[in-house]
Amino acid sequence: MQGRKFYAKTLALFLALLIATPLELLAQSSEPVLPDPGKAGMDKQQQEKLGLQAMGEVYQQMPVLPDSSPVAQYVQQLGTKMTKVIPADRSWPYQFHVIPAADINAFALPGGPIFVNLGTIQAADNEAELAGVIAHEMSHVYMQHTAKSIPKQQWTALGAALAGIFLGGGVAGTLAQAGIQIGAGTVLMKYSRKDEAQADQVGAVIAYKADYNPQAMADFFTKLEKKYGSGGPQILSDHPNPGNRQEAIQKEIANWPREDYLASSSAFTGAKQKAGGIKAYTAQEIAQGAKSGVWARENKKSGATPAGLPSGGSAEGGAPAAGGGGSLANVSLSQVRPSGNFTQFQQSSFSIAYPDNWQTGGDQNSVVIAPQQGMGQEGIAYGVMIGAAQGNAGSLDQATQQLVQGMQQDNPGLKAAGELNSIEVAGTQGRSVYLSGNSPVEKGGKPAPERDWLVVVPNRQGGLMYLVFVAPEHDFNQLRPTYERMLNSLQIR
Repeated sequence: MQGRKFYAKTLALFLALLIATPLELLAQSSEPVLPDPGKAGMDKQQQEKLGLQAMGEVYQQMPVLPDSSPVAQYVQQLGTKMTKVIPADRSWPYQFHVIPAADINAFALPGGPIFVNLGTIQAADNEAELAGVIAHEMSHVYMQHTAKSIPKQQWTALGAALAGIFLGGGVAGTLAQAGIQIGAGTVLMKYSRKDEAQADQVGAVIAYKADYNPQAMADFFTKLEKKYGSGGPQILSDHPNPGNRQEAIQKEIANWPREDYLASSSAFTGAKQKAGGIKAYTAQEIAQGAKSGVWARENKKSGATPAGLPSGGSAEGGAPAAGGGGSLANVSLSQVRPSGNFTQFQQSSFSIAYPDNWQTGGDQNSVVIAPQQGMGQEGIAYGVMIGAAQGNAGSLDQATQQLVQGMQQDNPGLKAAGELNSIEVAGTQGRSVYLSGNSPVEKGGKPAPERDWLVVVPNRQGGLMYLVFVAPEHDFNQLRPTYERMLNSLQIR
């Protein structure tokens, strides 16, 4: 009996406390979590390669503070602190750099590189605001917004370009395909308002988990909008308001547990003071310096340019450059003649034999097999390019025609030089067509005609595998036996 009375009194006390507690306090128990970023058409390795190519262009066209700068070190420490709240299996190789630009802006490149303008540091009233801006940029990388914005029909061409496969366009063409424009003193990214809203939401979670008030991020953008209006700084153009940023963030964080947020720090105050003593260039000054090559030289001289970073026009993606990236204009067949001894290249999805004096490069999505002297800054003059393409509901003929059209868009002047024919490859019916274009090899001071042999075969995953055998027109027939032997050795897993 006494036990029942004790239980009844305890229950009554609990109910009384429950009634006395405001409902909004009971609701404040939802710890925010980072969402599943989902999948993109480009894999992680490709996104990192794209980001490094873009980063190489930044160091060519903009001034960047060296890592030894106290301001750069502060931003790196702040960024590193926030990367620690992201689960390791979903994180990226984030890196943080500072551009001595007066304009208020920040941008993130695919795969992890993040740049913050000096003007942004000076415009922030406290560390929480700056942390919010950086968290927002980190979210664009985390959610893979650049990769997700690329149309499916461009995935194949872009993947090939990242492996140094397709000719024409160079680094600038590759970046343009991904919606990245670098020039005129700034970097423009193709983010939608939906991307911006998502970056706000995810950035709020990152800032919160790093002990910063997530509201500070929205406060910073709103402050700039009120101060500058329609003629605001570049950051407002690159990061359009997805629709009442303040209200959206307030709603997002309403039920999050209250924390003792870090508003600012002595490190922020010191970095902001030091930032005021650094020369900050206008967008016009940066654009002018890029034209004369000033920033490429200055960044290298100051030690700002990271070692091994690709620069504009370099051959990247694992494909070795001819003679260290030299010109292909005077390369001849005698320099690239294939050996009669073949070795095996194996990958999870296929295997193929190739001359043992040729080299291989690329990744799981695109492969180059070519003589070292046949590859250079202009692309590939001799060899074979192998890649994968998305299948579709149409016929194999239609799929091949679409692939040809995609190649033509990326290579002005490329055109079909024959009819589409059936061909048996690895026991499977495929399609074959010859294309013509301009070779990096010159004849009489002008680009020599080039012949490309495109072979398309269905793979076992419902997509397509393609091979492009390349050589100047005047050498193609001498290389045909080698190319046919390689094709006949192909095994699709």
